[in-house]
Amino acid sequence: MTRDYSQFMPSMGTHNTPKPARSALENLGWQAFFASQVDVEALAATPPVRVTEVHKSGANVKGDGFDGLIPPGLELAVGDWLLFDEALPTHSLLLDRKSLFKRRAAGHAKHYQLIAANVDTVFVVTSCNQDFNVARLERFLALAFESEVAPVIVLTKADLCDDTQPYVDQAQAISDRVPVIAIDAKAGDVAGALADWCAPGQTIAFLGTSGVGKSTLVNALFGAEKAATSGIREDDARGRHTTTARQMHFTDSGLAVLDTPGMRELQLADAEAGIADLFADVVELAAQCKFNDCAHETEPGCAVRAAIEAGDLDPARLERYRKLAAEERHNTETLAERRSRQKDFGKMIKTVTKAHKGRKGRR
Repeated sequence: MTRDYSQFMPSMGTHNTPKPARSALENLGWQAFFASQVDVEALAATPPVRVTEVHKSGANVKGDGFDGLIPPGLELAVGDWLLFDEALPTHSLLLDRKSLFKRRAAGHAKHYQLIAANVDTVFVVTSCNQDFNVARLERFLALAFESEVAPVIVLTKADLCDDTQPYVDQAQAISDRVPVIAIDAKAGDVAGALADWCAPGQTIAFLGTSGVGKSTLVNALFGAEKAATSGIREDDARGRHTTTARQMHFTDSGLAVLDTPGMRELQLADAEAGIADLFADVVELAAQCKFNDCAHETEPGCAVRAAIEAGDLDPARLERYRKLAAEERHNTETLAERRSRQKDFGKMIKTVTKAHKGRKGRR
């Protein structure tokens, strides 16, 4: 029996048309953005599936009445949508992504690591204790801005803090574009606090370091133990890794929830626009400087230094911007050089192979 996929295409009804019941695909996060890339015939031949986990052994995917594994071979991120080729799973077609989180791989590796795709809202989670770090929050927010995903800062462990307001004030000072919420994930109404961003059909993700309460938030949304949790170390308030892989869960109402392992190291690359968005105040001031190449140190007519002297710009914020921008440029240039070397090496192999075949043909 051929499944009718016409219901998964964008609706053409009027505003008076009764809203149909949500489909199985819509409960997995299927949206008009993805439907616009295919037609009914393609959907019938290669039904859509969503990547829920990525392992060395392959990727777990879910679709309408389908739950399976795709062998290694495709570069996938949790949250991706594919048109599944049953005969040749590794030939499944990856649909254009609505958004993509990626970072430079941890350590000395010179390649990108895909974190998550097709996220609508990211909750950047940190705790109200000594692990709170403004510079680290700025990294996550720059990543969100670069990915064009709406970020929300969530301050956890409010029950372990005498006064959360200093943490809220510091978080709110980072960007006026980012809402800040302080909650007690164990006793508070998590679903109610995050309801504005958790409508059916949406995809949300929790990002942050280990032990800040990401998995506890996931469990609170579901009202069940979906993700493993553990406490923090008492000596430095830092967490232990409990989530070991990125996993996507789905509520009965059709909300896709992505839990991720804690990231102690977040190296940005190809994120110039995201950093500029996050530090829009610094960028706008720099544009007013007398000299285009102003270093904001001793140059005459420096609008940035003038703002610092007037108390309108925190010098620590300027230094964090400089450090993050310099790191991003270095990482981007390093990865670009590697891609260039790989491309040149590939061309050389093709040339040598072609020449070798030519010599064999003349024998």
